[in-house]
Amino acid sequence: MTEGGGDARAAVAAVDDAAEPQSTVGGAGEEAASETVRKATPERDTWLPRWLVAHPLYAGWAWTVVWSGLIVLDEVVDLAGWTWYLLVLVAALPTLASTLVVLHATPRSHLRAVDATVLGHFFVRFLALVAAFMVWAASVVMSASISTTVQSLIGDSEKEVTALGFNIMLAAVPLVLSILWMAFIVRCAWFLRRLRGWRQVPVKTRVPKKFLKGRPRLKRVVVGLAHPGLLLVAGLVTSLLALFVDALEVTLDVLG
Repeated sequence: MTEGGGDARAAVAAVDDAAEPQSTVGGAGEEAASETVRKATPERDTWLPRWLVAHPLYAGWAWTVVWSGLIVLDEVVDLAGWTWYLLVLVAALPTLASTLVVLHATPRSHLRAVDATVLGHFFVRFLALVAAFMVWAASVVMSASISTTVQSLIGDSEKEVTALGFNIMLAAVPLVLSILWMAFIVRCAWFLRRLRGWRQVPVKTRVPKKFLKGRPRLKRVVVGLAHPGLLLVAGLVTSLLALFVDALEVTLDVLG
């Protein structure tokens, strides 16, 4: 127990030392400012537990597991349908909030693809075009199938066909929102990978140095929670479950 606490304190101390501003000129004013930040940091971040500062990613995984269990329990107990989406949002809330804060503080210029090859650039565009074509083809097939189903169920009554069409559109809203949400999560995870890598506590990042300057403990927690793998699991996997279970049930109920 003592050894674990010592490791946590050493990790926190290392972050504090690395985040302290360095004086390049050595003036008295800069030394005074550094001393002020050094004294203010513990007072502003004492509310953060040491275990959270030392292992932010582990805390994020634990949060995700707990809320994922509640999502499964919600399916078993069969509570209100809207609680499903609330639980999915809460499960991804820590990593999503940290991701948004980190990406908001990072200018686009920090992620210029200076090391990307021409082949990689065009291959990514090729995959995007293939994905767009597949989505378009699926939408055409689904439109034809829905049109045929509506005509067979309703007949030639224009009002009933229009009413059923609107009902189908309303039923498709959760499905569309789920797809857009997953695309947003994947895009954010892609930028996080380029911005801070896959390590729990990255040694070198492209996060601006002024981000949470003077608050190294809080910065360690935020950057640790803004992990691409944690974001994908907390935001994407739970959303896939919501997409193929809850949204499908709503659509079938309307069609039935």
